[in-house]
Amino acid sequence: MMRELNQSERPREKMERLGERALSDEELMAIFLRTGMKGKSAIQLGRELLQQAGSLSRFGQLSLAEMKKIKGIGPAKACELKAAIELGGRVARSLSHGVAMDSPEVIYQHFAPQLQHLQKERLVVALLNAKLHLLAVVDISEGTVSETLAHPREILHPVINRNAYAFFLMHNHPSGDPHPSRADVQLTARLREAAELMQIRFIDHVIIGTPGAGRSAFFSFRESGQL
Repeated sequence: MMRELNQSERPREKMERLGERALSDEELMAIFLRTGMKGKSAIQLGRELLQQAGSLSRFGQLSLAEMKKIKGIGPAKACELKAAIELGGRVARSLSHGVAMDSPEVIYQHFAPQLQHLQKERLVVALLNAKLHLLAVVDISEGTVSETLAHPREILHPVINRNAYAFFLMHNHPSGDPHPSRADVQLTARLREAAELMQIRFIDHVIIGTPGAGRSAFFSFRESGQL
């Protein structure tokens, strides 16, 4: 149990001594959970929850209803966990202001926390100024587990309406594999043509996935030579 651990190895004390980055995923979960359950410490419970989900990112993909059903969490902790996940995404978004969004690596770094854990595909357009700094992020559509649809006019409307100098498109693949579908390729090609016609700079279309063996965590249409 937690009380049986050395004082220096308890998650809160370890964080105070070494900082939050020194803690494992289950230790961070234990701090959030605060208490375990009969026969299990908070660390053991946190480890089991992550194992059930498969990974930390997969745990973040669980809906509020799914979290509520997990033994050891319940409604109150489920709400707190979802709030913490959302706060993490919002912090990442706030940090992106004033940063030049000029590479897929930068785009992934700043927006993966907001999109990587979602269970459905979400299509998002980011509006940029002449220095390629973020002006705004607009949700365009949310689809099924494997597909989201949009028309180029729906994407370009907020870009034109807010007089943005440039934009880039993002969406997530809940499967974790960022390889583009035929629909992704077709949408990007149509959007490129429309942006050229409107003389608006189309920076990139980045698909957010998750790291895996033999694959990148994201796909960039610009890096692939399709933009």
